[in-house]
Amino acid sequence: MAAVKYISREKLPEWLKALAAERRLLVPVEEGGAVVFRAYDPAKAPVFGSDATAPPKGSVFPASKELFSYTYGKEGEDAKPTLTLDPKTTAEPTVVFGSKPCGARGFLIFDRVYMGKKFPDPYYIAAREATVFVTMACDTVENTCFCHWVGSGPADPAGSDLLLTPVAGGWLVEAVSAKGEPLLASPALTDGAAKAAEAEEVKAKTRAALGEAPDISTSKEALLARFDDMDFWRDQSDKCISCGACTYLCPTCYCFSITDEGSGMSGKRLRSWDACMHFQFTLEASGHNPRPTKAHRLKNRVGHKFSYYPTLHDGLIACCGCGRCVKSCPVSVDIREIVQNAVAKAKA
Repeated sequence: MAAVKYISREKLPEWLKALAAERRLLVPVEEGGAVVFRAYDPAKAPVFGSDATAPPKGSVFPASKELFSYTYGKEGEDAKPTLTLDPKTTAEPTVVFGSKPCGARGFLIFDRVYMGKKFPDPYYIAAREATVFVTMACDTVENTCFCHWVGSGPADPAGSDLLLTPVAGGWLVEAVSAKGEPLLASPALTDGAAKAAEAEEVKAKTRAALGEAPDISTSKEALLARFDDMDFWRDQSDKCISCGACTYLCPTCYCFSITDEGSGMSGKRLRSWDACMHFQFTLEASGHNPRPTKAHRLKNRVGHKFSYYPTLHDGLIACCGCGRCVKSCPVSVDIREIVQNAVAKAKA
């Protein structure tokens, strides 16, 4: 593994400018009262230090992605119609800079779905392989953070390619993967060995600030035991307004819908984010909906993350504990409370 490096706050713009000259560079910026990832603009200062309102999910899995364009044709009156497809499977080399570790860790949940051996997704794979994640370890925690509940932590390197830890005057820079190592060659970085001990102290202090996590090791079985208990799910969902903010801001939600947009003999097929918290997501053409109420839909959302997905994927919880769904919910639905309530119900 490459040696650790150090980048000062004064040298950071130099490094960012060099990265932006080589590939697309996405950084967190303030926009419309929120912090979102946008293409780097030297004239607009990035917002580092606190977690972005929206995770960097769109860098690899965009809110709307053209899968292919299509054209129908016919050479003669008696000839069979032809169909020409032009798939859009290439991806632009990208660096996502400044996400918290939990934002990048979310892609580990995507990987098992879209990079599986049975149904690999060429669009996702191309974007994933073309993207490098430079994350910043947390030095503060919020009351909505619960990464330690799900086997992670404020300096978790899983999913990152470079990990920056705040130290006096700048950041210690560690290569986590082979994809991240080439970025350490920048002359803006210097040797960081002297800062390593300080970085470890920052990591330990931040982790200690989270306190001890409750035991949710039985959540998989506890939620499954409540599957048919709709009274329980109505209680949990009473204040939910089905806005879908929890799903769109979640680093691990990957539901989508497919639509065709065309005119005449040509058009394009799009994949767009969708949300299991919406009534229309499971609405069938017959008019039947297997998840007719918000209680059914919340049951699916929580159950998928803490029960169904772990069952299918070696116990891995499909939640990174970033707390966005708690922090941004307009009516304060708290997924932590729901999981704990299910666990407590199973013990009663």
